[in-house]
Order: sequence, then C-alpha cells, then structure tokens
Amino acid sequence: MMEPDVLKNKIIEVLHEIYDPEIPVDIYELGLIYEVTVLPINNVQIVMTLTAPSCPAAQELPIEVDQKVRAIEGVNDVHVSVVWDPPWNKSMMSEAAQLTLGFM
Repeated sequence: MMEPDVLKNKIIEVLHEIYDPEIPVDIYELGLIYEVTVLPINNVQIVMTLTAPSCPAAQELPIEVDQKVRAIEGVNDVHVSVVWDPPWNKSMMSEAAQLTLGFM
C-alpha cells in the first residue's frame, strides 16, 4: 500500500492537469481545491469549490476530478465534495495563476 503522503502528492500532480474550460490555469493553481485528504485504506476525500455556482463546468469538473483521481494506482475510493463556503475569490489563486491571468 502506498504511503498517504506519496499518494497525496500524486493526487496533487493529477489535479494540476485539470483545467476550468474557461480559464487557462489548472484548478489547483486557481485555488479551487480546498482540501485533499488520504484516509485509511487509501480512500480519498477532496473538498473543492468552483469559481461561481453558475459556472458552466459545475457539473463536469467534480466528475473529472473524481475520474482522474480514481485512476491513480493505489487509490481505493474517491469522494468529491463541492462546497460554496468559503466562497472562492481571486486571492485564492497562486501567484503563478494570478500572473498568467494578468492579475499581478
């Protein structure tokens, strides 16, 4: 069984490959991922948000996160929770994302 820290790093790598279709920055750098927790027997809990409740990707992004994390070798089960509190704002983006989008 993979160490939880190693698995968490692999999960974060995969999250860097998922993009909001309207923004050329991955969801991790955008600050949409609030929490990645590796539980016993490599069950994975991801708490995320979206840029807005009306975001066109609202239906697709959590499904894509679930599918891509579930495909990582060693992951047993995945639970993705979409939350609206705290609400996402531009300050949650990494500096790299802010630079890419011209906010700095």
